[in-house]
Amino acid sequence: QVQLVESGGGLVQAGGSLRLSCAASGSIFSINTMRWYRQAPGKQRELVAGITSGGSTNYADSVKGRFTISRDIAKNTVYLQMNSLKPEDTAVYFCNAEVKVRVGSLSLLNYWGQGTQVTVSS
Repeated sequence: QVQLVESGGGLVQAGGSLRLSCAASGSIFSINTMRWYRQAPGKQRELVAGITSGGSTNYADSVKGRFTISRDIAKNTVYLQMNSLKPEDTAVYFCNAEVKVRVGSLSLLNYWGQGTQVTVSS
């Protein structure tokens, strides 16, 4: 079993910053891409940012230049530094990871965290 645990959410004023963390633990052989998604009330879950095991990153247009994704391979942890926050960034933020686990043979499985609330007040 693999668990993803997010932390770092909270309430912040517009223009402020937050740093989210997501730590993976359990029977992990290796982790490929890690991503952050978010879901606002009444809206579909959307991709915010992703980072490969090699360090390549991608971002949603709405967060480019404001958010930075990074990871610590040794700690199986991904971070999301969020600056210049806007009220429209308010959402539950979810961590996602493509994890190689050994279940007999190696298998690539997809895991989600439980989510952390980010609220940006105007």
